[in-house]
Amino acid sequence: MGVFSADTGHEQVVFCQDRTTGLKAIIGVYSTALGPALGGTRFYPYASEEEALHDVLELSRGMAYKNALAGLDLGGGKAVIWGDPVLDKTEALLRAYGRFVQSLNGRYWTACDVGTYVQDMDVVARETRFVTGRSVEHGGAGDSSILTAWGVFQGMRAAAEHRWGSPSLRGRRVGVAGLGKVGKYLVAHLLEDGAEVVATDPSEAAIAWARQTHPQITLVGDVQELITSDIEVYAPCALGGALNDDTVPVLRAQIVAGAANNQLAHPGVEKLLAERGILYAPDYVVNAGGVIQVADEIEGFNFDRAKLRATKIYTTTKQILELADDEGVSPATAADRLAERRMAEVGRLQTIRLPR
Repeated sequence: MGVFSADTGHEQVVFCQDRTTGLKAIIGVYSTALGPALGGTRFYPYASEEEALHDVLELSRGMAYKNALAGLDLGGGKAVIWGDPVLDKTEALLRAYGRFVQSLNGRYWTACDVGTYVQDMDVVARETRFVTGRSVEHGGAGDSSILTAWGVFQGMRAAAEHRWGSPSLRGRRVGVAGLGKVGKYLVAHLLEDGAEVVATDPSEAAIAWARQTHPQITLVGDVQELITSDIEVYAPCALGGALNDDTVPVLRAQIVAGAANNQLAHPGVEKLLAERGILYAPDYVVNAGGVIQVADEIEGFNFDRAKLRATKIYTTTKQILELADDEGVSPATAADRLAERRMAEVGRLQTIRLPR
């Protein structure tokens, strides 16, 4: 594989392998300035180890910024398991992974992500106590997609107010790409608020669900058709890289606010959005509801408390968009500055030594 560059800024990157179960995983700890690193475990059939490493480095960095802006006393980390979750996931493999998490002795807390579910976290937890996002039956919060969607909705409301003067989406045409874990809950919030929803998903099952559950939704064939249709808000809710050199020039929406991680395909895309007058609500700000939910589980889960924290994504998004205007920078840059400021200011307190 390629040479790992230490200038990524990560505190620790751990390669985990168990030949008997077939486990190949990488855990990335970007920062523990605010507390233990928290981030989900992605189970995905990467084309190469280089691709898996790149993903975990990007995702763990993003989690540090997300947790900082969510006001959590947690750092940023992420893990990836390289494999097909349908074919390769077994109890033994998940438990082997749990032992590697335990070996970090609390520097990293794991949770669900793409390809992993609350039931998987229950299995991982049989080998480590540093796991959250567990099932209700085991004292957890259950599906974190519920508050992820709620937070995205709050971020979208803040962006709507910034652009149009009202936080309501009533009468606005919102395009949702992805009707999976988060998208299905987001659609319900939008419809309840009076929005018109246009959606797409490659899964036949997801499309069938939409037709049956929300027949008023307009369904289109693919993402290309969605982004070039007459929408005012675009909500990418699937995998990352949705905003790139091909999609931004043809995107018709005035606002982008969605649940997908790492929506900007590369540095510079935020400038393309600004040049086209498209307001971007940074993904790691608006999609923080899920991590807020699983972080609350560490204290002993209380849904009302967690939802109240997720609702504050509205205020945080407004603050970032106003800061971006005041400083003449992109919302992504403004969000980075706020996150880095909190990590520096609070992280500095670790230099105040406490008695043992």
